[in-house]
Amino acid sequence: MRCRVSELRYKEIIDVADGSRYGFVGDVEVDLETGQVTQLIVPGRLRLFGLLGRWEDTLFPWSSVRRFGADTILVERGLSRRERLRE
Repeated sequence: MRCRVSELRYKEIIDVADGSRYGFVGDVEVDLETGQVTQLIVPGRLRLFGLLGRWEDTLFPWSSVRRFGADTILVERGLSRRERLRE
């Protein structure tokens, strides 16, 4: 199955372990030297209709992706930006 990066925005990310729905892919991080996707980014939800900004983005390293479907991407647990910086 082939998929363009622009088509990833229409796929919802779901956790394999507990069925949590994180939302739709908002952005993709690409390593420019190798041309490979390194992680998927789901934008944080709006706080008070966007007046108070957003929650943190959730990052899914490419190694956490388990399966691609027509509408979904199955992953293992994602990390917020703050958790990712601690590692």
